[in-house]
Amino acid sequence: MIATTRLRGGNAGSARGAASLVRQAIATARACGATGRILVRADSAFGSGVVVAACRKAGANFSVTLQSNVKLRAAIAGIDEAAWTPVRYPGAVFDEEAGCWISEAEVAETVYTAFESGRHKVTARFVVRRVKERNPAPEGQEALFPLWRYHTFLTDTTESTVDADLTHRGHAVVEQVFADLIDGPLAHLPSGRFAANAAWLTLAAMTHNLLRAAGCLTSLRYATARTATIRRQLITIPARLARRTRRLILHLPSQWPWQQPWQTLVDRVHAPPATA
Repeated sequence: MIATTRLRGGNAGSARGAASLVRQAIATARACGATGRILVRADSAFGSGVVVAACRKAGANFSVTLQSNVKLRAAIAGIDEAAWTPVRYPGAVFDEEAGCWISEAEVAETVYTAFESGRHKVTARFVVRRVKERNPAPEGQEALFPLWRYHTFLTDTTESTVDADLTHRGHAVVEQVFADLIDGPLAHLPSGRFAANAAWLTLAAMTHNLLRAAGCLTSLRYATARTATIRRQLITIPARLARRTRRLILHLPSQWPWQQPWQTLVDRVHAPPATA
């Protein structure tokens, strides 16, 4: 679900207004009834001291990616080689001959103080995931030393290192939300006026949330389906509305492959019609 939206004018970077957007999203989640601990997961565009401070002030945990810099790379280099733990990611293939998971991802953590140059300095857990580069040596030779790609984030959660990494990776689900919106109402903004486009964005978010709710009410399959699928199979249907003896009658197509999911949704949204 989308908790908040904002249309910004001009060539605005992702970090502009990030802290206030986070505060608004947390407030919306609370207003919707979220009583547990809220975790704000974000990529490096939101990896700033003001965002972390906003999370703490609102009583939420944070898990934010950090942009690479000299100090950060020095912190990674300072991690003991024995501290790295192999991680099993979904879809990884186990190589029986080598006796290991060929994804070769490993995680470790240390303590790191970030954003020291600003007012919002914070010391927290610094979790690092490294993945071995696929750069095979020439035939008959062995690689002199492994090359790794590093992915880092700062968090104040209490999960284990492995679980914290798996939890943080879940923030990528927002990319599917972007894809759904771009495939639908945000393919083209309707106006050259800022206010009209801002209103359109709000309506797009409301529609997205209603579609997601409809999918969850229908079945597990539609709960995870793309909104385009829900629109095509449950919303945009070839039906005809007729009136007879002061009653509205909806004529639906015969041999319709999605009759049962649609009927399930209708029954859960509306009370069954009264018997004659």
